[in-house]
Amino acid sequence: MVRRIDVSGSGGVRLAAWEFADPPKRPCGGGEGGAGAVLLLHGLMGRAAHWAETARWLSGRHRAVALDQRGHGRSERPAEGPYTRDAYIADAVAAIECLDLAPVVLIGHAMGALTAWQLAARRPDLVRALVICDMRASALGATTQREWGEWFRSWPVPFATLADVRKWFAEGDPTLERPRPARGDYYAEIMAERADGWRPAFSRRQMLQARETYAHDAHWEELALVECPALVVRGPDGELGRAEAQEMVRVLPRGKYAEVPDAGHLVHYEHPEGWRQAVESFLESVLPA
Repeated sequence: MVRRIDVSGSGGVRLAAWEFADPPKRPCGGGEGGAGAVLLLHGLMGRAAHWAETARWLSGRHRAVALDQRGHGRSERPAEGPYTRDAYIADAVAAIECLDLAPVVLIGHAMGALTAWQLAARRPDLVRALVICDMRASALGATTQREWGEWFRSWPVPFATLADVRKWFAEGDPTLERPRPARGDYYAEIMAERADGWRPAFSRRQMLQARETYAHDAHWEELALVECPALVVRGPDGELGRAEAQEMVRVLPRGKYAEVPDAGHLVHYEHPEGWRQAVESFLESVLPA
């Protein structure tokens, strides 16, 4: 069973948190503490539903909550933002405190992983452990920001059907080196039907604004401030290279490394069994039974 819980984020932005439990747990403010709690943070353009399979196996032993971050999913999309690092971190803190999750395990993918380790560095009292999935600590650079703008403009929107969405993102996207069927399913989940067809459920302009706030800077210093146990997970075809991932593990005071064979950027979505195997033993070492 999945239940929505409304959270008031930074600046009063309405956020949708999703608790995976049977029976459902407590409303906002009515928790019993964070023993075994996990908060899942999706990446740029993602949504909480992308964590569904992970959250279901987590919920068998732990309290699993996934957050639609501002500008994504069912959460509010304030026209003028802000879509800054501080805003995303403050939103996650608001969810942790509202749902009484602390000390929580943070599991983040891409931008969500950056939010997770920045939060862990700034508020170690709130975080028990951390899982970083395919996010670089090095600066991504201005060139990549321009490339993202060009990529967004290349989308053949509106798509006539969801089948067209799946086909383009799995096969037709010129940035792909080889077909990735799961990628098509991933992007189908973030489309919404409009009068003229299927379009992104988010604002691409806002996504670029959010990325602008972290693409130009390196984030090694904050990584080094993470005191809790941390696992860095990547796939061979992802955006985080092996050498950089292993350097991240070295910089983290209590870092560990895991690699999921054949996975790309969407590690948890493309290869859920390999992802679970990589993460589950780490969680067992840091969470109460």
